[in-house]
Amino acid sequence: MVIQESMGLMEKLRILADGAKYDVACTSSGVDRSGSFDGMGNSIAAGICHSFSADGRCISLLKILYTNECVYDCKYCVNRASNDVVRTSFTPEEVCSLTMEFYRRNYIEGLFLSSGVKGSPDHTMEELCRTVQLLRTKYHFHGYIHLKAIPGASPDLIRQAGYLADRMSVNLELPTADGLRRLAPHKSRQTILRPMRQIQIQRDASKEELILFKHAPQFVPAGQSTQMIIGASGENDYQILSVAESLYQKYSLKRVFYSAFVAVNKDKALPAVSTKPPLLREHRLYQADWLLRFYGFKASELLSESRPDFDLQLDPKCNWAIRHLEYFPVEINTAGYYQLLRVPGIGDRSARRIVGARKTHSLDFTDLQKIGVVLKRALYFITCNGRMMYRTKLEEDYIIRNITDARRPEQLLYSTCRQLSFFDREEDGIERRYAL
Repeated sequence: MVIQESMGLMEKLRILADGAKYDVACTSSGVDRSGSFDGMGNSIAAGICHSFSADGRCISLLKILYTNECVYDCKYCVNRASNDVVRTSFTPEEVCSLTMEFYRRNYIEGLFLSSGVKGSPDHTMEELCRTVQLLRTKYHFHGYIHLKAIPGASPDLIRQAGYLADRMSVNLELPTADGLRRLAPHKSRQTILRPMRQIQIQRDASKEELILFKHAPQFVPAGQSTQMIIGASGENDYQILSVAESLYQKYSLKRVFYSAFVAVNKDKALPAVSTKPPLLREHRLYQADWLLRFYGFKASELLSESRPDFDLQLDPKCNWAIRHLEYFPVEINTAGYYQLLRVPGIGDRSARRIVGARKTHSLDFTDLQKIGVVLKRALYFITCNGRMMYRTKLEEDYIIRNITDARRPEQLLYSTCRQLSFFDREEDGIERRYAL
């Protein structure tokens, strides 16, 4: 380990910003706080400060480690204690200076501050708390702050940090306790879950105080999140999604983030360094996570012990629909809202528009296209006034083949279907089913 004491601020920034890139839990939505005459910045629920994209994602955060020194030797981490890398740390004043200068130049709208464990969890958490307190009180920064809670730190420090930050997160690291024991032997599931529970309890108490006292201080107003590394320890998608579902239910998390494993260390317990990050698998987990949180699905509906991994060709919702063709086709003009939500190509906004529009007139496929329904996927699972968009076979292989083909739906359907006749015979002994 090489520790640089006399390093310039920009060199520290280069090293500690690079070290933070593997932490993806940097969402910023979920908190409202107006600016005031004596400070700088503000925070809006759909993003950070006064600028956010149309879909609610944050525009920019200063995302850094406080230090890349670490007493732990997690096998997957580039900053593990046994790695021979240049080590450095910010001071609280340096973090504040960077944040304010970047904000004044309109480069960022908030701060994401994580850290390695320097000395001990309590020592590191004290430094983080001192930094954020300085930013709030001395520099009067009212913008968004996402702060990492250090597992093993004292409850008093976690509590102090929660009244200063907008969001806190405790990384679960690996989906199962067995994976944690093998790849991060200095950490335990208990030390990770304990601050999660504390944040949840304290946040609920803060909400009750806010009802009684309008100006009571808020504890982690934007909620808490966590992150799991995907592909490092061998868990299947069913295990990962079940853990995420449990965390949402037991700890009231706002988000679970999935980070495709990037091989940066040579270790016999890890995939080879040449292994590519499973980015498509990560994407499928995010899609499934969305179904858990907003579409009423359960992990056991999307996957099972017999089918433990997602099909990388199809999104999870489409995959579920194809495996449950007994629920389809759905009649657009009579189906309930939650029934519509389960149709591939129909999202929450589209389902609400359908329910509202059909109060005044009967909908057809042209109306659905205007509403925003993705007909390339939806047409296999819906009818309008009892009719499908094209003559379509309600068969699993047929639908998969057409959905994954790059050609336009009408080209596929017209080329693979023909007019039915009383004289049609079974081909190759396979029953031909059509949904008319």
